[in-house]
Amino acid sequence: MIVTLIGEPDPQTGYVYDLKKLSDLIKENVLNHFDHKNLNLDTPYFKSLNPTAENIAIVIWRILRHHIDNQFDLKIRLYETERNFVEYPAH
Repeated sequence: MIVTLIGEPDPQTGYVYDLKKLSDLIKENVLNHFDHKNLNLDTPYFKSLNPTAENIAIVIWRILRHHIDNQFDLKIRLYETERNFVEYPAH
């Protein structure tokens, strides 16, 4: 998975977004819930939603969007294999 944030760098810090903060958000809100889990049985997100790569990317985007200010464009790229991936949103 690759999480992309696009925005203007803060003039004082030089960061678009603090990467430590982003890493912590991903770990706490995505990896801890999805990694090494049976998505259908172990997560509430996929009880009635087929966990295709496309749906997983959308769910991850929605989770992170809730924690990241809308001033930043957010994109999720989720790899199924080395050569096959999906992106959300697709623009």
